[in-house]
Amino acid sequence: IMGNVDVVLGTFYGDEGKGKIIDYLATKADYAVRCTGGSNAGHTINVNGKKYAFHLIPSGILNKNTKAIIGNGVVVDPKVLVEEIENLKSDGIDVSNLYISDIAHIIMPYHIEMDGLQEELREDKIGTTKRGIGPAYCDKFERCGIRVRDFVSDRFEKIAKENIERKNEIFKLYGKELLEADRVISEYKEYAKYLKPYVKDTVYMLHEAIEQNKKIVCEGAQATLLDIDFGSYPFVTSSNPSIGGICTGSGIGAKYIENVYGVLKGYSSRVGEGPYITEQINETGDLIRELGHEYGTTTKRPRRCGWLD
Repeated sequence: IMGNVDVVLGTFYGDEGKGKIIDYLATKADYAVRCTGGSNAGHTINVNGKKYAFHLIPSGILNKNTKAIIGNGVVVDPKVLVEEIENLKSDGIDVSNLYISDIAHIIMPYHIEMDGLQEELREDKIGTTKRGIGPAYCDKFERCGIRVRDFVSDRFEKIAKENIERKNEIFKLYGKELLEADRVISEYKEYAKYLKPYVKDTVYMLHEAIEQNKKIVCEGAQATLLDIDFGSYPFVTSSNPSIGGICTGSGIGAKYIENVYGVLKGYSSRVGEGPYITEQINETGDLIRELGHEYGTTTKRPRRCGWLD
């Protein structure tokens, strides 16, 4: 089988303009796949004078012949996803070609609380988006995470209850407000009901597509210098937004990958804390920020701007 998978990655700290490249490639693709990260990512795309902000759904969804897949390596905030689907629907965009991996992990309210708490306790702030991304990946590796298939099943209540009780013990220690299990569970059951029709074994689906020689585009979120292994640790994200995360986050074997596009812009920008050698904290940096509209898609935070290193 010929390799028929293209990959778009950010080569710096994110915000290189990957969305434009992905959007262009997705017009010719049968499948657009998001492989890593969560709703801490943002792609902004302008179509016919209208602005779309994507956080979880692959931007390929705008192309009605493209199947958009949220891969297994993504941590999914159901509340954000439901909102995103509703926004697209209200703009008259068909979302029947959206699929969510049944083995992706769910972000729960306690992950978001935990994210805020951990950042509060850190002496050196990481500058996380406080979207619960890190703690959700922690639970995934600690093997107490809630996968999408559990989320949309009868098992959800039991797993969620156990997890909430356990997390409440930690919140109690730090004098934080405790979560009401029943309230959280009933709210999240509604999201589960809403999202269930989109849930699919996407690994199988992608392998079928490869066998049928379909064109697949994998879109990276964040970027190489924010990689948990290869980035400016600890000021990084909690997944592998470099090429490795594409394979593990989708189930696509490396031998099927044909072209890898690394995206770079003529200067650099960074959101959050951490080393940034070429940062211009002066009029030049301000000018770049204004000319490049360098404000976060997710957080609206002004990005730090400077030259390429």
